[in-house]
Amino acid sequence: MGFIARHLRRCGFRTYCFSYPTVRRALRENAAALRAFADGIAGDVLHFVGHSLGGVVIQTMLACCPPARGGRVVTICSPHAGTRAGAALARRPWGRRLLGRSIADLLRGAPYPADLGGREVALIRGDRPFGLGRFFARFDGPNDGVVALDEMRWPGAVDEILLPVSHTGVLFSRRAAAQVCHFLRFGRFAR
Repeated sequence: MGFIARHLRRCGFRTYCFSYPTVRRALRENAAALRAFADGIAGDVLHFVGHSLGGVVIQTMLACCPPARGGRVVTICSPHAGTRAGAALARRPWGRRLLGRSIADLLRGAPYPADLGGREVALIRGDRPFGLGRFFARFDGPNDGVVALDEMRWPGAVDEILLPVSHTGVLFSRRAAAQVCHFLRFGRFAR
């Protein structure tokens, strides 16, 4: 997320990067830790941007312990509706250990927030099928090499954009970074 954070700073945003242990901690534990981290940040508005499982941690936080301050949310190639690649990997004993507790929780179904509290949520999705997920799962439709497009859906999202990027490549995409900035400012992606 360093490239995107740097771009957001150039756009005038203060950025804070949250790190979390996906293997040792459950999804709700990471969501509660994100909430505690967010509560320590000063300001009237607090936006969230997450890539991959980071977007699911944000989704879970909004469902179980939403922050009081408003703001927008952008998730980037996040498997909100599960992950076939993760499920295939989890069927192997070594795969379950590698994936850890947070992905195991995602495979059981991440909670969707009943009420977004006025937050606008947007999705950046990629369709460049280049990534390790292709070695573990068969994708019948468009995907970013790790997550299928249909797995990136979040009911209630106000906007979404499809970019020609892979799951990892999106983190270094100037276009993706610019779209994050635009959505956080205006509540919609640039068309």
